[in-house]
Amino acid sequence: MQSHEITGPAEPSAPIADEADVIVVGAGPGGSAAAYHMARHGLRVLLLEKTEFPREKVCGDGLTPRAVRQLVRMGVDTSEKAGWLHNKGLRVIGGGVRLELDWPDLASFPNYGLVRTRLDFDDLLANRAVEAGAVLRTGVNVTAPVLDGKGRAIGVSAKVGPDKEPVEFRAPLVIAADGVSGKLPLSMGLAKRDDRPIGVAVRRYYHSPVRADDDYLESWLELRASNGDLLPGYGWIFGLGDGRVNVGLGILNSSSAFGKTNYRTLLTDWLDGTPAEWGMRGDDNADGQILGAALPMGFNRVPHYTRGVMLVGDSGGMVNPMNGEGIAYAMESGELAAEVAVQALARPAGADRERALRAYPSELSLRFGGYYRLGGVFVKLIGNPQIMRLATKHGMPHPTLMRFVLKLLANLTDPRGGDAMDRVINGLTKVAPAV
Repeated sequence: MQSHEITGPAEPSAPIADEADVIVVGAGPGGSAAAYHMARHGLRVLLLEKTEFPREKVCGDGLTPRAVRQLVRMGVDTSEKAGWLHNKGLRVIGGGVRLELDWPDLASFPNYGLVRTRLDFDDLLANRAVEAGAVLRTGVNVTAPVLDGKGRAIGVSAKVGPDKEPVEFRAPLVIAADGVSGKLPLSMGLAKRDDRPIGVAVRRYYHSPVRADDDYLESWLELRASNGDLLPGYGWIFGLGDGRVNVGLGILNSSSAFGKTNYRTLLTDWLDGTPAEWGMRGDDNADGQILGAALPMGFNRVPHYTRGVMLVGDSGGMVNPMNGEGIAYAMESGELAAEVAVQALARPAGADRERALRAYPSELSLRFGGYYRLGGVFVKLIGNPQIMRLATKHGMPHPTLMRFVLKLLANLTDPRGGDAMDRVINGLTKVAPAV
């Protein structure tokens, strides 16, 4: 480990190690995607992860075609032989109706979704980044950015290993992919915006003799307790292909129950009303505890680039407000950050490089800003139980309308050409003001 003099307002407080072109903080899907695409283009990438792989995460076992596309772009084998469980679409349950909606056939996206637990999904993506040339270091807890005299990040400080040895890592560019907590953006002065949607999700695995193998992801628009009472939120059930199911529920902050409800109790209340043969009542068939996570939506932390730091995925609040999907947008923003970084670092440090880096938030806003604005309106509407009941009652019996809703909620359209539904959805996102 080699030490160098620091350029900045203070003397170095720790040894400096592993200098690179880019430091990526967090080896989740967004960080690993960014690291992969940058390394593939020849940048020296240092990927820092505070935990050890494999490691558990709460959300994201079910992947839509939008996420599948990003896996394909990373060269991941998504075949069933490689351990993936394929699905045909989404089964929607609500208003007394059970409707199966296949993923749309599009030129821009594959027509299948996938299921794989985060336990090895994140490990697989991090390994793809390493295979492309990135250097992965686990057990590195990044604590703060290292700033130069002008307040620009020139690296990060961290505690490394079981002894929590203080180390500084240096690079001219830092990518924050550190998840919903966003410690690195917070230390750069980027707080969450309270005017953007946020959700909470809880989930548990169960061994189920009848629900573990399914061709569809299942979404419940109405949740009822065992006594028939209507519960707040929406739920999901889908098989993992190994005899287990992922069962969970989410609540948005537009709901009056948000922040006032024991979400774990809410989940068990709902599951107590499911058929006994499903094996989801009580703890007998449970595999692990009920785990929860926040869902930062609609760009709830901005700007996505400032003073040498780019935000990717949950760190920048990129969860889709329409359906709670985060992995696809983490990986897309990671790839976009990589494209911008490659071009920027080919320029000399200074105004020319900064101009290139500022293209990142502009492109993110162009790509997702209008859609997320629509998502914010959607969240406010479905947070009203009366509107949700009306929409479920009158919308669910109409398959054509529901196919339109599926395309809208999953953000699955062809940007050029496409059918009439695609053109309507694309038109709406273009005229909506960007968030």
